[in-house]
Amino acid sequence: LEVDWRFFSLEEVNRLEGKKHPWEREWSYGWSMMRVGALLKREDPALNDAWYLKAGTALHVEGRKPHEPDVARALLAEMDLDPGIVDEALADVTTHDDVRADHERVVGLGGWGVPTLVFPGAEEDESRKLFGPVLIDPPTGDAALRLWDLMVGWLEFPHLFEVQRPKTPGDLAEVAEVFRPYLEARDWQAVANPTP
Repeated sequence: LEVDWRFFSLEEVNRLEGKKHPWEREWSYGWSMMRVGALLKREDPALNDAWYLKAGTALHVEGRKPHEPDVARALLAEMDLDPGIVDEALADVTTHDDVRADHERVVGLGGWGVPTLVFPGAEEDESRKLFGPVLIDPPTGDAALRLWDLMVGWLEFPHLFEVQRPKTPGDLAEVAEVFRPYLEARDWQAVANPTP
């Protein structure tokens, strides 16, 4: 299985009218972190993967603030990378171009959230993209491959648009507990746009 994942900005998709685009700001929470990733990806896509794992774990599990420049620098140092990569990425305006090109490609394909899975042939066949899966305990190994096979299986049914599992009060409590570090660490207000 080969995955070539791209940047997508919820910050831009959820931008309120009249507010600056993330690329118009000196520092922007998610956008600037993606610019760091873009610079790392140029050297080696595996570095971008490692950056996302490190930053995502910091935010979603540890409750740290990787969207703050000093924390982003510390995370790079913990990865045995130069913390100056943050400043290098911000000084290189072409990192905006990398992130924006990826973002606009997904939006152009109808993407509106994460994760949006885009399969080969999506440009010609609109049914070759999916939103999801959304889960709080992602599987690994063989179980992850079985989940992938299920997702790919959806492509066989181009008019299957949505399946949801009803959430019990216990499920909602578990989701809230899993998201607690993220909710406490974020410095922005969530925007809940309706599903198109």
